[in-house]
Amino acid sequence: MAKTSSVEKNNRRRKLADQYAAKRKALKAIIMDQSKPMEERFRAQLKLAALPRNSAKIRIRNRCEVTGRPRAYYRKLKVSRIALRDLGNNGQIPGLVKSSW
Repeated sequence: MAKTSSVEKNNRRRKLADQYAAKRKALKAIIMDQSKPMEERFRAQLKLAALPRNSAKIRIRNRCEVTGRPRAYYRKLKVSRIALRDLGNNGQIPGLVKSSW
């Protein structure tokens, strides 16, 4: 199991990213629009920089839903390789056949 504080910190980041997503998207649209005046684009850039850093989607770490492990994460299943193996051995993942020879 991962540290509870790490998992909770990641959950806070998810919440912040959802909260500020629309505002970030609007500011980025202004910044990328070449037809707008340079001053307006620069002001939008400053506003974007003033937003909390943890509100950026890039700061969210993919973690296993079962254990919270940050590495060896399967996106499609949302679990780590270790949790996948345990769940597969218990027969809790439909369609997964564990091969052994």
